[in-house]
Amino acid sequence: MSEAAERVRELVEHVNAAFGLGAEVEIEEVGGEVRATLHGDNLGLLIGRHGQTIDAVQHLAYKVASKDGPVRVVVDAAGYRDRRRQALERQAEQAAADALRADRPVALEPMSATERKVVHEHLKDRPGLQTYSEGVEPNRRLVVAPLQR
Repeated sequence: MSEAAERVRELVEHVNAAFGLGAEVEIEEVGGEVRATLHGDNLGLLIGRHGQTIDAVQHLAYKVASKDGPVRVVVDAAGYRDRRRQALERQAEQAAADALRADRPVALEPMSATERKVVHEHLKDRPGLQTYSEGVEPNRRLVVAPLQR
């Protein structure tokens, strides 16, 4: 295990203990990415409201892992990241359909930069559409708009 992965393990295990979660911590390294996954019950406290807590832990994990250079880090709990990605993609599909049908921009709810990136990536190759972000954190939102002819 790399030093970066070991630092992520230490941080996530410390958070696990501090929150009293009793979860199992799994660390994987794939293609230069360090993935920390917590398995257990009642991980809602770690995920937090709108994923704010797990995003903060992921940010801290990135900081400790990137001490010697940038390392991509993902912290997940009970499949939250995949469920959230699927929900964002459904929202993106609905916004795209609405924007094309009404021929006007559709703004999504405010979301983190990571979540906005998921939507941008999901719709990037969609013909006739563009996506952009507007507003100021923490109320920055993604807009799905038809291309102007």
